[in-house]
Amino acid sequence: MESLNSLMDGFATALTPVNLLWAALGVLLGTAIGVLPGIGPAMAVALLLPVTYGLEPTGAFIMFAGIYYGAMFGGSTTSILLNTPGESAAVVAAMEGHPMAKAGRGAQALAAAAIGHFAGGMIGTMLLVVLAPTVAALAVDIGAPDYFALMVLAFIAVTSVLGSSRIRGVASLLIGLTLGLVGLDQLTGQQRLTFGSLQLADGVDVVIVAVGLFAIGEALWVAAHLRRTAGRPVPVGRPWLGREDLGRTWKPWLRGPFLGFPFGAIPAGGAEIPTFLSYVTEKRLSKHRDQFGKGAIEGVAGPESAASASAAGTLVSMLTLGLPTTAVAAVMLAAFQQYGVQPGPLLFEREPELVWGLIASLFVGMVLLLALNLPLAPVWAKLLRIPRPYLYAGILFFAAVGAYAVGGEALDLVVLLVVGLLGLGMRRYGLPVLPAVIGVILGPAAEQQLRRALQISDGSVTGLVNTPFAVAVYAVVLLLLVWQPLRKALARRRAEARAAESYDDIEGPTRR
Repeated sequence: MESLNSLMDGFATALTPVNLLWAALGVLLGTAIGVLPGIGPAMAVALLLPVTYGLEPTGAFIMFAGIYYGAMFGGSTTSILLNTPGESAAVVAAMEGHPMAKAGRGAQALAAAAIGHFAGGMIGTMLLVVLAPTVAALAVDIGAPDYFALMVLAFIAVTSVLGSSRIRGVASLLIGLTLGLVGLDQLTGQQRLTFGSLQLADGVDVVIVAVGLFAIGEALWVAAHLRRTAGRPVPVGRPWLGREDLGRTWKPWLRGPFLGFPFGAIPAGGAEIPTFLSYVTEKRLSKHRDQFGKGAIEGVAGPESAASASAAGTLVSMLTLGLPTTAVAAVMLAAFQQYGVQPGPLLFEREPELVWGLIASLFVGMVLLLALNLPLAPVWAKLLRIPRPYLYAGILFFAAVGAYAVGGEALDLVVLLVVGLLGLGMRRYGLPVLPAVIGVILGPAAEQQLRRALQISDGSVTGLVNTPFAVAVYAVVLLLLVWQPLRKALARRRAEARAAESYDDIEGPTRR
């Protein structure tokens, strides 16, 4: 009840005309910036940080919250329409959203994403209000072996369900892990795969890899095929969700937050793992598995809901522990410090108006996001009516601008082109792109947690399985590895049994 009373006070703060204006402005700016390939919510907040110097802290953080959610939806928009993720959390949206867009259902994919963001954000923020102290206490107890086990689960899950074969999925994952090795070793400081270049010492940015593999690879692939077939504008389709679409999406919308929120609250978590796991879950539970990879709307609704709830979970460890679990949280932490506010266990006592106003503004921001972007879904989808030569030329331009904006180095453009050619080759030989992006995102963190766990256990491998949580996760990993071959073997045995029965039915009268 005390939390609910504090939340009501927060609404009194967030619903003032001035703070409503900042929330609406943040949502609009976040969506507009998120639509640009390569410029995600972290960069949006960082770029707008100097603009808020003249604002009082509550208004500034309400605006930041709007930018955060707006940029997440903007990244999903480019993922769905142009196969160009604006940030790593939007990668999964491209897997099913872009095939839907190419089939003339871009408006429905955007509507499913917008409602998914609304549902995930609302449920996630309610969980933030109710469970913040409990989740923060649990997150403190999770150690290096548990983190490594979760990352292994993400690797195995995504390579098991994507692509035409598990071998191709593993090959794609290895490509991503190799790209993740580029840079300085975090523990020894030695250079790895930098070829003597100082610019590569910081590694290859995830945004450059995602934009290169998805946007550049897709543009080159389309350009290669436009020589044979004339490009035609893609139809927009009707701008609403039908009864069948709603029947297939309401459960993923409700399931996503319960994957996204806990992972967002875990230090070193974020939206990447829960979006991948939500995609895997929806594919397992769907009655339309044959549509996955061709435009299954469940593969948009669930991951988008999980990503939005993860954003709310991120604020748990940032506000209660002072631990940023994502790049956006790190920038917001810097903003807190800029205003002389130190996030941590005492923040709720020292700055209740600011904290509860920020939390209440998340609810307001979700409503504004849905109200602004649901009617705009068919407008965004009309981007696809641009003839493909002009559309993909624009994608190449904005992808290059976004990649250059990441570090301001000309070498980033060279890396972008190389990664784009790699993406073209992966499409040519049937390798799924998503495991490679996962390898780049989670590979360095998995290596760090593995080495940390082994250091704690003096090099003993048993140090990786010395917690009940890690053992439970590895049990799920084993189940994923065994289940698919076991299911195929059982299906083959049933088919043989049916064939034998039919043979007996045919031969029986002949023998008689």
